[in-house]
Amino acid sequence: MAMEKEMIAGEVPVSPFSRLFSMPGLDCFNIVTIGFKNEANPSAIIEGLKNTLLNHPRFSSILETGLGENKAKWIPTKVKVEDHVVFPEIDPTIENPDQFLEDYTSNMVFSPIDMSKPLWEMHILNMKTSDAESLLVSRFHHSLGDGMSLMSLLLACSRKTSDLEALPTLVAPKKSKVTNVWWSLVARLWFIIRLMCNTFVEVYKFLLILCSVRDATTPLMEKPSATLSPNKFIHRVISLDDVKIVKNAMDMTVNDVILGMVQAGLSRYLSQKYDSETNLKLRRSLENVCLRAVVFFNLRSNKKIEDLAKMMAKRSTSRWGNSIGYVMIPLWMRYENDIFEYIRRAKKIMDRKKLSLEPLFSYVLLKLTVEVFGFKALRTLAMRIFGRSTIILSNVAGPSEEISLFDHQISYVAASISGFPQALIVHITSYVNKVIINLGVDLDVIPDPHHLCDHMVEALKMMKSAAEEKSSTDLNV
Repeated sequence: MAMEKEMIAGEVPVSPFSRLFSMPGLDCFNIVTIGFKNEANPSAIIEGLKNTLLNHPRFSSILETGLGENKAKWIPTKVKVEDHVVFPEIDPTIENPDQFLEDYTSNMVFSPIDMSKPLWEMHILNMKTSDAESLLVSRFHHSLGDGMSLMSLLLACSRKTSDLEALPTLVAPKKSKVTNVWWSLVARLWFIIRLMCNTFVEVYKFLLILCSVRDATTPLMEKPSATLSPNKFIHRVISLDDVKIVKNAMDMTVNDVILGMVQAGLSRYLSQKYDSETNLKLRRSLENVCLRAVVFFNLRSNKKIEDLAKMMAKRSTSRWGNSIGYVMIPLWMRYENDIFEYIRRAKKIMDRKKLSLEPLFSYVLLKLTVEVFGFKALRTLAMRIFGRSTIILSNVAGPSEEISLFDHQISYVAASISGFPQALIVHITSYVNKVIINLGVDLDVIPDPHHLCDHMVEALKMMKSAAEEKSSTDLNV
């Protein structure tokens, strides 16, 4: 009786966005692959999970959705970690471990998950790949939290390799120094004017897109959105130093370079597809193609890792969950001879989006929809947003220093999401001096995801070469 009362008292209503990600048609999962530099020790990982992850209420609760549309709840339960950790036997003489990892991850994503248990699982793969000595492949239901929440949780569970007692540190954003009070007031006033103007324009475009037709049919969207579903996940590790070379030469941000790289890779991929197309009815000029991408924005204020660790230690769910906004951006689909043009276009678009309240508007719009019209209307609106775009783009920054998870030194972190009605999901993560490109594709639409990824990597190489040439020219001048 006492146990039953405690369980009922611990029940927590499911937030609207967590409920959204568990509805039919948007049953979404976060897929996280962590590469280790040493052989995995299952016992150490299980013991570490008991001391960290299980202290978080979301990871020790059942999602109960059969209580009615507006009555879904998180119900605390007793968790046996061993039931959530899988340690398969793998042939040590396997010929292509990288291909095995891709197939394993893809199959794991679409295998049934037991809804009577907390919605997470981890698979320990003790095999050597091109980028790691062993791997931890995790699947988290999106209702547990968004990408930033999960990255924060990873950091709160990790320790510096240079000091195994110290939590990782995040680079604090640079603050501009105020030298003149009057100039500061003028700058703030100008900032507010630009913010309001950009918000009006971008929100108007957002609403216009919702009322307009979806993106044009291309080799990236050859099926109805209702039947699209990523069923293959691949990743590629590249150098963050290469990105920074381009960033410094162009005096832009890492995100600008990455978005430019993605646009350049997609443009060259589509151009090659059109050049090889023999059916005149399907052939079209690349300049006439209009494609849009949904980009996620984190709406949380920056928090210290120490605060997140304390939050987990106290079994608190504050500052946790899905707190993300969405923006729609047009992609520059042109075959440019000037490779830097893709970065310039990316910066121009994202500067307007970042200096507007469109991400917050999209968040509030979804929240008001569910409060006024209910979850069915929320699902309809969400499907309309994603149905008006071809691609999902997401970018999560990882730690800038080496970290270890339960005494396992991390080599890289790759992440992606499943369950959205797009044939292509591009998710970028960073870790120390690496950038990890993760593609989730529908093989019926994009049968050659490695070829598409090659175009993105080749685009970055071209940008780096042009940046080094530019820097050399500037020095000579």
